Amino acid sequence: MKKGIIFICLLLTSLQLVAQQQKINLNKEHVAVEGYDLVAYFTENKAVKGNSMYQATDHGATYYFSSQKNKEAFEKNSSQYKPQYGGWCAYAIGKSGEYVEVDPKTFKIINHKLYLFYNKYLTNTLKLWNKEEATLLPNADKNWQTLGKK
Repeated sequence: MKKGIIFICLLLTSLQLVAQQQKINLNKEHVAVEGYDLVAYFTENKAVKGNSMYQATDHGATYYFSSQKNKEAFEKNSSQYKPQYGGWCAYAIGKSGEYVEVDPKTFKIINHKLYLFYNKYLTNTLKLWNKEEATLLPNADKNWQTLGKK
C-alpha cells in the first residue's frame, strides 16, 4: 500500500513537471483553458464551458468537456484539439514571445488548429492578430520553439 501511494505521488509530480516544461497555461488546479471544452471549438465553432464530470488528463493538464462524446474524441487524439502555444495568447507569443493570459471565448481556428487570445480592458488581441496574421503566425511558431528551450 505504501509503495502504491509513493508511486502515485511520483507520477503526479512527474506529470506536473511535464506540464511546466511544456509551458501549458494552467490555473492553480491544473485545469487548462479555464475549463472550456476544446472539442466544442471545432464541432460547434464556439467556446463552451466544460464540466468537471467529463474530464481528461493529458501531460499533467486537466481538460473539461461538455459531454462524454467530446471527452472521448479528445482522448482518441488530444493533439488535434489542444490549443497552440500551450493555450497562451497567440498574439503575444507572435509579437513579443511573452506568456499572456487569454480569454477562452476569444479564439480563432486556422488550418484546423486552435489559437486563443487576450481580450480584456478594451484590448482584443484577436483584432490585432487579424491585421498582422501573415507576420505574426510564423513569428509565433518561431518564438514558441525558443520559449520551449528556456
